[in-house]
Amino acid sequence: MFYLETKDVGWWYWVVIVLFLTYGMAADPLGYRLAIGMTTISAIHYWLWKGGVSAFPVQVRLCYLALLLLCWLEPMRWLYWVPLVGGWAAILFGYCAMARIVSLFPWNRSESLSISLLATTFLSRPVRGSVMQGFAERAGR
Repeated sequence: MFYLETKDVGWWYWVVIVLFLTYGMAADPLGYRLAIGMTTISAIHYWLWKGGVSAFPVQVRLCYLALLLLCWLEPMRWLYWVPLVGGWAAILFGYCAMARIVSLFPWNRSESLSISLLATTFLSRPVRGSVMQGFAERAGR
């Protein structure tokens, strides 16, 4: 049931980011800035490692960063609960809603947007590795 990928550097990035968000929500807004900083570092790391912004892990991190920056705006701070809960779900259970949303961007899919695709995207079980890899494996069956 738990999805603890302790040998994966990406998983550790998410752990640190979510711990910073938790600190931000529970005690000090500095945690939000630390989470934004760590997400930026993670995005740059993956950008360099994967060879560009078109790489799926980079897209996920950039979208997560955009969400954190949106939440940083004073009237939007209440929204931090979304990346916080989503982050905990990703590191504990392997269900990354952001990756699933990003997989629906037109350049990341080969089929038309449909109710069936949305259901498959959001209701399928977590997979090891990239959600894109898991969807490709299911499509091949």
